[in-house]
Amino acid sequence: MAEKKESNKYFKGIGRRKSSVAQVRLFVSPGKKSSPGDISINGRAVNDFFGLSELRSIASIALESVGTTSAFKVTVNVKGGGIRGQAEAIRLGIARALVVFDESFKKPLRDLGYLTRDARIVERKKPGLKKARRAPQWAKR
Repeated sequence: MAEKKESNKYFKGIGRRKSSVAQVRLFVSPGKKSSPGDISINGRAVNDFFGLSELRSIASIALESVGTTSAFKVTVNVKGGGIRGQAEAIRLGIARALVVFDESFKKPLRDLGYLTRDARIVERKKPGLKKARRAPQWAKR
């Protein structure tokens, strides 16, 4: 059986965190109420993708903060990094897509810090060291 075709109207946002990249699409669902957890990540439901409730809430907090949880069907393609970085990348992508949808969401999302890209990444390993800054143990004799 063929899947139902999505409506063509969507709002796009890209979120990044550490080495994770999330491409988010918000589909407006007119007339029908979507369930609050109507987020699919890499073709799986959000509850299947994130086992921890904390990560599920991080991913969907931008929708909840502006009160549009049931107004959208969200599809996400995310790759790279770990599950925490992926959840935070999804949060940024959803927030950016919400701003494209309605410019009035920008101030509340900015005040909560959901539109700020966290640019911290892992520092590279240097030659002669065990990690980025950890030197081999030194012995006098």
